[in-house]
Amino acid sequence: MLVNQLLSMKGHSGKPGVESQTIITINPDATLAEAVALLAEKRIGAIVVSTDGKKPDGILSERDVVRQLGEKGADVLSTPISQVMTTNVQTCHTSEDALTILERMTQGRFRHLPVVDDNGDMLGVISIGDAVSGRLSELSAEKDALTGMIMGN
Repeated sequence: MLVNQLLSMKGHSGKPGVESQTIITINPDATLAEAVALLAEKRIGAIVVSTDGKKPDGILSERDVVRQLGEKGADVLSTPISQVMTTNVQTCHTSEDALTILERMTQGRFRHLPVVDDNGDMLGVISIGDAVSGRLSELSAEKDALTGMIMGN
């Protein structure tokens, strides 16, 4: 399964805020408290940090927030996101394979991956859950095809 198929599956999930056309972003000048409020409101695990809403400048995950709170305490919530976000954002393209994406996320120990076009503009965000769901769908289809072959259908 390809990333573009994963994005199209998200549009049919029925979950708020995960449609393939909806990319939740926040400005790097916003505070960590504002990011936490947005993560909670949208019920998402990470937010793309972007000055223009099109290209990713960074990413901030729930793990990043917890790590900062654990190291610096609640005062860190007034810190601009630009000071705590991950700046080396991994991205992928719609033509990439879901299994490759899943392997990259597992190796890099991250769970969210912005999907970009050839100009670096964001098209969506894929989570590790999306990649796992896509892979499970593929395995189910393969199982059904093999079962059909064995049964002579």
